Amino acid sequence: MAIIRAFRESDWPGVWSILEPVFRAGRTYAIDIDITENAARDLWITAPTATFVSEGEHGEVLGTYYIKPNHHGPGDHVCNCGYVVAASARGQGVATAMCEHSQARAVQLGFRAMQFNLVVSTNLGAVRLWEKLGFDTVGRLPGAFRHPDEGYVDALVMYKQLPG
Repeated sequence: MAIIRAFRESDWPGVWSILEPVFRAGRTYAIDIDITENAARDLWITAPTATFVSEGEHGEVLGTYYIKPNHHGPGDHVCNCGYVVAASARGQGVATAMCEHSQARAVQLGFRAMQFNLVVSTNLGAVRLWEKLGFDTVGRLPGAFRHPDEGYVDALVMYKQLPG
């Protein structure tokens, strides 16, 4: 059973090994496919309020997520998260566990809602999972994501009120 814990500096090589192929593929994140490791570290580790990892029984990083305010000022009670699971750990409940963990952590941090700004419509596994976990699609952005295989595809804005 994996545990979810706060990111530690020693986790970075494992986190980067998960992020890099996802970012380079350009299928699920609106991130430059040529992002440098340093820029990715700033994006995933430095800028967010907190970053977490899902750790396997042998200490390997199975997944990672960050949490941060979606906006500042009067919108800072809504958070945003990003999640990536290692290819070898997909289909094992890691993303579900991280999303559930992130919602509990968001409440602890004082957030009242969670918003995903750009869920690529062709990422059917993510869309199904977020819906299963109580997120509603509150907007559809036609052609907002340039998919390397599918061309211009829609992006979804998904939102969930948090308890408390």
